[in-house]
Amino acid sequence: MGRGYIAEDAVEGYLSKLCEPGVVPVTGLLIGQSSAQRDFVVMATRTPQMDESTAAAGSSLDKDWVTEHARQVSRMLPGGLCVLGVFIITDTDAKDTLNSLRQLVFAVENLISGDRLWSPVDDDVTDRITLHVNPKTRKTVCRTFDVRDPKSTAKPADWKYQSGVCSSWTMVSCCLDVDMLLALPEDRTSTESMEKCLMEGLKAWAHQIEDGVCLIDGKKLPDDKELTAGQRRNVKQTLTAQLLITPCEQRLTEAVQQCGGSVSVRGAIHSRAYLHSNKPKASLAEKLLKRDVVSTVAVRVQMLLEELTAEEESKGDSKDRQRTDQFGLPRRLFCPVRGAAGPVCVCDYQFSDEGLSEVRDRLKEMLDMETAEEDLDTRQEMAAAESTESNEYTAEPTVQTVVEPKRNNYTGVAMASAVALLATAASLLYLQDY
Repeated sequence: MGRGYIAEDAVEGYLSKLCEPGVVPVTGLLIGQSSAQRDFVVMATRTPQMDESTAAAGSSLDKDWVTEHARQVSRMLPGGLCVLGVFIITDTDAKDTLNSLRQLVFAVENLISGDRLWSPVDDDVTDRITLHVNPKTRKTVCRTFDVRDPKSTAKPADWKYQSGVCSSWTMVSCCLDVDMLLALPEDRTSTESMEKCLMEGLKAWAHQIEDGVCLIDGKKLPDDKELTAGQRRNVKQTLTAQLLITPCEQRLTEAVQQCGGSVSVRGAIHSRAYLHSNKPKASLAEKLLKRDVVSTVAVRVQMLLEELTAEEESKGDSKDRQRTDQFGLPRRLFCPVRGAAGPVCVCDYQFSDEGLSEVRDRLKEMLDMETAEEDLDTRQEMAAAESTESNEYTAEPTVQTVVEPKRNNYTGVAMASAVALLATAASLLYLQDY
């Protein structure tokens, strides 16, 4: 017998609706959390429909379209949640779709993993699921592939539904102050070189996060400590964590490099991770929380870079003149998973010029979720901003760009971070070096 998958009852209801005549064939993503013994599926979401002209020109299973959807969805998943695999609802026999699903699940994993800045560890589960649903008989065929092995073949897996899958999951959250300096390339005309340079700097910071000390409810717990020991069944548990980050020990002389400018990322982020109820250990909470910290910062930097690139292309801005601009990083907010009785939420990022209606539209498009504005939790980073109006960090996140391309700039990339329980939403600042 292969791996076991326990899916929330709401997933069954959602897939059943997609089996209606005139809807199939449908592809989509399965979202949840892995553990050593079994995986938990808390939600499913269909691939957004392509416009008629594009759909007519392509196949019913467009790999690029599905993988890009998976990349966007992965940005909206807090710590502990990930894309576990893909599903397809079609009249075509399961054997005839297996090869296409295999290619799809590997393509999804390759694209998502390419954006990750954290380092994988040996106990990471690398099996990914493909689920075939017959819309007439509702029969499901579940197979897994080890995406770590390019030659992996399909293995059978057990799929069953259960109510309250995440009703007693534990949530671990923290607020981390971020203060880092990233170098910019001398050639800023290339978006690829800009992104590569920023990601390299973020990777160095990510290693600091991975090496940090995690305190849970003020204590450094042994790695094998069970977080739910003594907890009553079906009772939600919320824990508060702190990450203590050691300043970079790299010597300044080794860290000096020639560059075309620098980026200072400062402020504070709200981070959280969800843990399954199958005897989760302190080591799992620390791993998932640290990964969420790294991911939420990287996602915001990537989103802002995409916005700035699009804006410069539309305006035809010249990069050979000195200019100063200010921008704001998007604020993170949360929305409960539909049909889940537990604390599990997905997230989105709201730019300062966006309203909640635009957030609702994205949740509908990416996750097929109908959401009321009152369901959106906007308090986490807004409260942090209000609490720091009197300290040294600005309460409103800003991005200031100062460019002077004719001058050779040098920057030291040694960075230091400190813990702050209450601070502003993360902000990005482009600075000219002294």
